[in-house]
Amino acid sequence: MSEPKIEFNELNLSGSFYPTYRAAKTDFSTETFTCAEETVRELLATATTSDSPGMLLGKVQSGKTRTFISIIALAFDNGFDIVIVLSKNSRALIEQTAKRLNSEFSYFVEEGDLDIYDIMTAPVSFSQFELNSKLIFVAKKQTDNLRRLIELYTKSCPMMCEKRTLIIDDEADNASIGYSKKDDIIKAMRIASQISGFRKCINRVSYLQVTATPYSLYLQPTEVVVANVIDFKPTRPAFTKLVPVPDTYVGGDIYFGESSRSIMDTLESVIHHSVDHHEFNRIKKQDLRSFKLNEALTSEAIKGYRCAIINFLVGASIQRINGNRSGIKEKKLRYSFLLHSEAGMEAHSWQETLTHAIISLLKDAAVATASIFNELVELAHNDLARSIALDSQPVPSLSDVSAAVKLALTGGEITVAKVNSEEDVAALLDNSGQLKLRSPYNIFIGGQVLDRGVTLANLIGFYYGRRPNKFQQDTVLQHSRMYGYRRQNLAVTRFYTSPAIRYAMGQMEEFDASLRAAIAAGGNRAVQFIRKASDGSIVPCSPNKILVATTQTLRPHKRILPIGFQTGYRTGINGIGPVIQKIDSMVDEICGFNKPEPRLVALEIAIDFIRKLEPTLLFLEDDAPPYDWTAAEAALCHLSQQHPDINCRGKVWLWAATDRDSARMASAGSHATYIETPDSEKTEGRLAKQFALDHPILFLLRQNGSDAPEKGWRGTPFYWPVIRAQTNTKTAIYSAETIV
Repeated sequence: MSEPKIEFNELNLSGSFYPTYRAAKTDFSTETFTCAEETVRELLATATTSDSPGMLLGKVQSGKTRTFISIIALAFDNGFDIVIVLSKNSRALIEQTAKRLNSEFSYFVEEGDLDIYDIMTAPVSFSQFELNSKLIFVAKKQTDNLRRLIELYTKSCPMMCEKRTLIIDDEADNASIGYSKKDDIIKAMRIASQISGFRKCINRVSYLQVTATPYSLYLQPTEVVVANVIDFKPTRPAFTKLVPVPDTYVGGDIYFGESSRSIMDTLESVIHHSVDHHEFNRIKKQDLRSFKLNEALTSEAIKGYRCAIINFLVGASIQRINGNRSGIKEKKLRYSFLLHSEAGMEAHSWQETLTHAIISLLKDAAVATASIFNELVELAHNDLARSIALDSQPVPSLSDVSAAVKLALTGGEITVAKVNSEEDVAALLDNSGQLKLRSPYNIFIGGQVLDRGVTLANLIGFYYGRRPNKFQQDTVLQHSRMYGYRRQNLAVTRFYTSPAIRYAMGQMEEFDASLRAAIAAGGNRAVQFIRKASDGSIVPCSPNKILVATTQTLRPHKRILPIGFQTGYRTGINGIGPVIQKIDSMVDEICGFNKPEPRLVALEIAIDFIRKLEPTLLFLEDDAPPYDWTAAEAALCHLSQQHPDINCRGKVWLWAATDRDSARMASAGSHATYIETPDSEKTEGRLAKQFALDHPILFLLRQNGSDAPEKGWRGTPFYWPVIRAQTNTKTAIYSAETIV
């Protein structure tokens, strides 16, 4: 149901604030100002009620702040008197926001047209003269801040309730909305309740939410009864405007899109370095049984982290060399690296010690011209040269890079900063609100405080090892500090994590892209939300019932297959030999092997194959990407029902191949750990595009399963199943778990 429209005159684009501000911001794109104008027009024309505010949806570090500041300038020229900016409950972020607003609007403050206050240091009351100027209040989403704001409006200065007010809720999904369920009693979160109450005490108020992670906003129910608040209304957007994202932005599509999974080198695929998940425990706390500090340059126990640090030093050196040669001032060429694997301060202290040890040992090796220094730098240079060449950029010689790394080590050009508290972040912020880069090479070690709103300039290395029991989409995306306007450094950027974490982040990117596409198309109706019913059928489900952490996105040409498994043995108690023989016979009878065309079969036959195959594939390593067989069945069932002709539904294309010889593990130089492509575009891809138009296709790829070291199996044949969605299917979100 659309929100009611309000009659208003044409948008005023020639007031005293917006034209002056726009003229000063020559580095802002035309699209940014267009978005600001469209948003203010919607705020003026749409009754944004307390439970249906406007939404400004951006991406992580995509320029949301510059857009909402442009909105503030235009709002002041269109009847708004007061703007309240609600920020995350973070001292660092509130200081950053206040600094940014004072800097952006310094001209208007100096002219006496505008005053900006932190609500906790603002006067307790305002005179009529003061209220004749425009006002901006910055407040944390924290109980004392909100209580002070409410008291200012309702008790100290009730005249403010008559002033037209725009509330801008930055990082809107953080504390601003929501409720929790415990013992079957739903309770409104306290901060959400305060904000909801404050909105109601202002006579003329517009409410704009700003976020990059809108899941908790869009996937809320329209109504909910709560136990601790009367008339609490969940917050759902009345309209949405998308922050423009230019080509220079690097986000989830770069890190986790199709090109990132290519078996051939692409700029997107070579970004990734796979880390043994056991390594995360070794950099969490010291364990002398695993390795000693004096072995930091050689021990396999911390191979991933050592590689990350040295790649960072080499990558930054390459950028500094190329920058100098293109005329950029040397002192401006500063780069950063982030280690984020633990939240605890003890872990950060150990990580700081380990990092200093790697740097110290590398320095000693450089001074002594030891072979280990040359070998490690050459290894990193070779790795980075692959992507630099793909990006058509010059590759400095190994000797020049080695000299630059040696100078960095011996010349005091490397800074290691531990950031594990709000105070640490606040002390390290520069005037632009970014973490200050004190030297050419900056290594930051931190946790949760380095998420929303904290920006690291020229970040070219990110070692990520956070391992929650369940990945929460908005939290993990906010950890993705490597996103942003980073295209110029992409060729030397590397991302280090385990296969399981990378897989989870890839699933999240698919969900994110699908939901954004749905929002852009006009709401969540462009995406189907489905779940498996108790009787095994696939049924629609309300978006607010899904648990994002358990979703699978189904879209045209989507591949669904197990990765990282090992087979059972041929013989023994649980030997898979007899099962494979049975499947061989079924394939011979139903569709045959290596035929020029697949055969269309009943859904039940395809499901039978999948169920027979399940016990033959074992997931022994806990870092292997999880594979939900039930979800695979559900996906195939859903896809088989999408044919436009109801009489043709419940069918699946089936095609089988024999004598395949895929390896289990990826090659040593690969960005992946496990082989992820038993199917090929040349064969299976061609068949899918030719036949799987309105029906999905199931490929049964019979592997030889060689136990040769380079293959890694157990010496017995097995089948590797691959499901591919058809071309003509709507995007759907399947949830393995739903909220009751």
